[in-house]
Amino acid sequence: MRIRLVSVASRMPRWVEEGYQEYAKRMPADLPLELVEIPLSTRGKNADIARLMRREGEQMLAATQPGDRIVTLEVAGKHWSTEDLAEQLDRWRLEARTVNLMVGGPEGLADEVAVRSEQRWSLSALTLPHPLVRILLAEQLYRAWTILNRHPYHK
Repeated sequence: MRIRLVSVASRMPRWVEEGYQEYAKRMPADLPLELVEIPLSTRGKNADIARLMRREGEQMLAATQPGDRIVTLEVAGKHWSTEDLAEQLDRWRLEARTVNLMVGGPEGLADEVAVRSEQRWSLSALTLPHPLVRILLAEQLYRAWTILNRHPYHK
């Protein structure tokens, strides 16, 4: 099983890359966390945002394979505690399918991506910046793995 973070974003600062990598490298070899970056389309003052979002959504879906699980991160999604995420991770591992965690751009996810979603997850009722979402996701996935493996990190 693999977990893939498919994220629409522009280039992240070094501290974000380092923070994300710190947790991604802690994941075990049988549960790797992979980052797939979809370039954020340039948004000028006269940009057709709906068209740009559709294009980004097409690129997100093109990064997945048939049979993959698609989990979208949405404000209106279900709130999971860390323990809930650990239970989800355990279920996902039993399915042995690649899990794609989809994070949209500044305006959210394209409708085409949301329609394909098998689960909708909300990290918080707060609006979080993309750099923090990337690090938070990696850390929480690592923490969920530690719970399942009775590793002392979670204590």
